Amino acid sequence: MRSSKPARRPSRRKPGTGCPAYANKDGKVVCFFQSAAKFNARYATFGFSDEANLDEGVLWPTSFALKELTATEEARIVALVKKAVS
Repeated sequence: MRSSKPARRPSRRKPGTGCPAYANKDGKVVCFFQSAAKFNARYATFGFSDEANLDEGVLWPTSFALKELTATEEARIVALVKKAVS
């Protein structure tokens, strides 16, 4: 996924958790990853902040549970990140 990220988008850490996050061109976090191991959870979480451009009507998902990262899930995440920072 790192090789797929859009150009000139800084990576950073989500405040308060230290989890990997991805920022837009203005430096605002648009998406983040929370490790299952770090939070003693049964699944990891990949989520989006309100800065993400994912609005679809009046209801859309803001986070996803992730038990395993396969090529299919990676492709879906890459597409969502590209849309989120557009």
